[in-house]
Amino acid sequence: MTLGTLCIMAAMARCTLIIRTAGTNCDRELAHAFALAGSRVETVHLNRLVEAPARIESFDLIGIPGGFSYGDDIAAGRIFANRLKHRLGDAMRRAVDRGAAVIGICNGFQVLVKMGLLPDPDMGVQCATLADNAGGRFVDRWVALEADASSVCVWTRGMDNFELPIAHGEGRFLLDSDATLARLQRAGQIALRYRADDNPNGSVDGVAGICDASGRVFGLMPHPERYVHPTQHPAWTAPARRNDPAAAAGLRMMKNAVVQAVVSV
Repeated sequence: MTLGTLCIMAAMARCTLIIRTAGTNCDRELAHAFALAGSRVETVHLNRLVEAPARIESFDLIGIPGGFSYGDDIAAGRIFANRLKHRLGDAMRRAVDRGAAVIGICNGFQVLVKMGLLPDPDMGVQCATLADNAGGRFVDRWVALEADASSVCVWTRGMDNFELPIAHGEGRFLLDSDATLARLQRAGQIALRYRADDNPNGSVDGVAGICDASGRVFGLMPHPERYVHPTQHPAWTAPARRNDPAAAAGLRMMKNAVVQAVVSV
C-alpha cells in the first residue's frame, strides 16, 4: 500500500466539526466543501456544544461558517464570539493546543478575531476587528486574491493567485497598531491579501485573511466554500479558464487542511 493511499485512508478518518447558530447560513456549503476534501463532517448547533463542551475533543478540524449570526446585532459576529469565548473558550483553546485546524469564514472570521482566537490565541485578547467597509456598502462579488508565499498558513500552502467570492458589509480588517501589523508580517501570519487594485473594503495592507503563529487557525473574509467546483465561477465556460490550476481554489484550501491534519498525527 502506497503512502498516498495511506494518507487518503487517514484523511477519511479525520472529522470536521461545523458550529452553527441562529443566523448561520453557509454551514451546508462548508460541510459539502470538507466532505469533498475527504473529511467526515458533523454540524452541531452552538447550544448543543455548550451543553457538552467535551464533544469538541472528538474533532480534528473546526469550521465556523459565514452568515449573519444573531442578526449581526451590536456588531457582526460579536454575540457568537462572546458565547464561544465565555462558554466554550477553554474547549476551543484545548483544540488549538492539540493541533486542530480551525477556519472562520466571513462571519466566522469576525467571530475568531472578536473572541481573541486570532491572531494570537495565547494572548486571548482582541487586537483586530472587521469594521464597516470603507465604501459604506455591502459588497457581493468575486475578488482577485494573492496568497503570501512566506506565510505559515497551512490552508493556503502552495497556492498563488486565484479568485473567490465575497459577500459582506463589515469586512475592513483593522489592527490596534502599526506595531501589531509589523509583528504579523514578520511572523508570516498575513496569509491572504486582496490584489492591490482590487481591495473591496479598505482593509489595512490589503489583508483578506490571517492565521495564528502555528498556521492552523485561519480566518478570511472571502468564501472558499463557494468555489469548490470549477463551474461555480461565473466565467467557467471561457476558453481561458479551461485547465486553470486556480479553478476551485476553495477546495484546495480544504484539502490542504485535511492533509495537514493527517501529517500532524
